[in-house]
Amino acid sequence: MMSRPDFLYKQIIFYSVTEKEKLAFRADNLIITDSQNQVKLQHSCHKTFALFISGNITLTNIILKKSKQFGFPIFLLNSNFHLDTVIGNSAEGNTLLRKKQYCDDQLAPRIARQLISQKIRNQAALLLKNRPPSRWDKIAAAVLNDLADSLPVGRDILMGKEGAASKLFFKVYFKNLNWKRRAPRCKEDISNLLLDIGYTYLFNFMECLLALYGFDLFCGVHHTFFYHRKSLVCDFIEPFRCIIDHRLRKAYALSQISSDDFFFDRDHWELKYNRQAHYVRLFMKDILEYKEQMFLYVRNFYLWYMKDEPDIRQFPVFKI
Repeated sequence: MMSRPDFLYKQIIFYSVTEKEKLAFRADNLIITDSQNQVKLQHSCHKTFALFISGNITLTNIILKKSKQFGFPIFLLNSNFHLDTVIGNSAEGNTLLRKKQYCDDQLAPRIARQLISQKIRNQAALLLKNRPPSRWDKIAAAVLNDLADSLPVGRDILMGKEGAASKLFFKVYFKNLNWKRRAPRCKEDISNLLLDIGYTYLFNFMECLLALYGFDLFCGVHHTFFYHRKSLVCDFIEPFRCIIDHRLRKAYALSQISSDDFFFDRDHWELKYNRQAHYVRLFMKDILEYKEQMFLYVRNFYLWYMKDEPDIRQFPVFKI
């Protein structure tokens, strides 16, 4: 099990590649070279927690061995930030944990309620962080907190309450952005596209944390089983979506987002390739500011979950 000091020592690397670049290893270092064999990036494997690469890159034949040897995953994303594949992202052999995941049907809905409750409470907290909060901010925050208090234990009803809470939150929190609706993956406007990008990086980071302990990432507690969907990761990013929501609103307020960075093609918006690095830094800065809290959240959940009779009152809590 990785300790907190070890985790804080590790670093997360993001790299957007250009044409004909190659990833290799040399003397226990990650090396990315260009077409002229010039080193563009060099980083110690011992200090690497995860490597994210956006764009097309050539991989050497020892990359699988090295990523497994040093225990860090490599996430390969296309130019639109869609995850293509993950290399070396598993902690195999935690059979006791996985057996409990597969057999513990009674605890799962209570865990789901905790995760969604924290998500809604953090949405309310964001509304009250506005300076000063408007009358509508206060009213919406009160409604959200009441919803969090009254959440049922039952997936279908829970999803309905969650959807109502999110619809209210987005409408009020992004009221100054000409907000229409949340449309995941449709990219019908720039704000939805940026939320998708931010949530993708949040998802990938949470996947790394859950994989440290050997969780079956496909076995969710709120999101149902679906072919090739890592439902447990979908579950555990819920309390932390507020990090991305806050960053998007703040970025607009600071004029860090320009419509010139995007283009409209075939009924959806896309981000220009030469502006990707800017938005990666934008979202990852905030995610990394909370990386310790996220690590401790997953670690404390693992320790809580592995008890013979975990007390739901001791479930870990994240507050924005």
